[in-house]
Order: sequence, then C-alpha cells, then structure tokens
Amino acid sequence: MVLMITIHHLETSRSQRVLWLLEELGVPYEIQRYQRDPKTRLAPAALKAIHPLGKSPVITDSDETIAESGAILEYLAERYGAQAHGELAHLQPTPGTAQHRRARFWMHYAEGSFMNWLVMKLVFVTIPTQPMPFFVRPIARQLCAQVQAKLIDPNIETALAFMETHLGRHLWFAGEHLSIADFQMSFAVEAALARGAEVARRPHLAAYRTRMQARPAYQRAVAKGGPVVMS
Repeated sequence: MVLMITIHHLETSRSQRVLWLLEELGVPYEIQRYQRDPKTRLAPAALKAIHPLGKSPVITDSDETIAESGAILEYLAERYGAQAHGELAHLQPTPGTAQHRRARFWMHYAEGSFMNWLVMKLVFVTIPTQPMPFFVRPIARQLCAQVQAKLIDPNIETALAFMETHLGRHLWFAGEHLSIADFQMSFAVEAALARGAEVARRPHLAAYRTRMQARPAYQRAVAKGGPVVMS
C-alpha cells in the first residue's frame, strides 16, 4: 500500500498555506475536508479525533501526526524539500545567512505577533453583532470601538507599515527568493488585504500578493482547497 500525506483541511483557514507548499513541492497528498459551524465559524469537533487540540491545519504522514502551521511547513521542507531545485532551492535558506535570519523572523512573526491583532480585530468587530439585551448593545458597540481605535488598529497599522517597508526592499520575505517564510506569511497577507481598504495604501504588500497568487502551485492549491479567506 502506498502511503500518502493527508491534510486535514478546514475551509478558509491557515491550512491553505500547507496546500500551497505541497503543490510547490509536488508531493502527493489527499485532502480530508472539514466545514466550519455556520453560526460560530468554529472548527468541527471531528478534528479532535485527529489531534487533541481540534484545530486545523493538521497533517498525517505515515505514523506522524503534526499540528501547527509553522511546524508542518518546517517538517515538509525538511523531509521533502531538501533536494528542491529552481525557485524552491532557497526554501530553507542557508543557516548563518541574512536570508536565514529573515526567514526565521517571519516564520515566528506571522503567528507570534501579527495574526493576534487580526484575530482581535475580528472578535471586537463581531461582539456588537451577537445576541444581547437591546440596552447593552450601544455600550458594547462603544467599548469595542474604543478598544479597536486605541489598541488594535494602531498595532495593525504599525505591523502593516513594517511589512510594507520590508517588501519595498525585498521581493520575498526572506530576500530575493521564495522561502518557507512566504508560506507562513501568506495567510497573514491575505487576511490583512481581504477587505480591500489597505490595497491602495500598501502597494508593495499588494504586489507581493499578486506575485503569490500568480504562481501556478498557489492557484492549484486554491482550486483544490477553496478560497483562502472569506470575501
């Protein structure tokens, strides 16, 4: 029996970047699809049967079960990308180089710093729309607006300006070559630009997204896994 990687793929989630890397590497895989709860938008309980955290992405490869986007991307790059050539030759930059340091930084930055603020933004936008007594709604709306204006939005603005400046100097996040950092940052870029308001103000980020989306492997991943973020 031929063993194959299975990616446990939740719609409109970070698992899309794992699909992209698998397509770039040309590694055979199969997709086990999961739908979000239509009301809560949370992952289904069935994912806990794969990994105790019940989150996506998760992959199974032979007897290995691996969770967390960064860990999955590193595993795939180490196991299947070591002999990559052409555009993927720099998937894992040489240790000790500036490219390697940049790749490591962005691998951590995506989930360690930036996505936290985007998730908080989503939460505080959503709270006033949830069921609550009518007299509480104006208070909730005002409090959420204040938190966004004073805390969340300034941090997102700083992060986007930082990313824009960096991509004004580099073609990809680690430098002039596609690297593992681009797969990790791809969801963050998509999520940040999803609403369209930032595109005109962030031409380098927008150009980066265009380069990313133009890649045939990226397009195949979207065709198989569905849209990256909700429109």
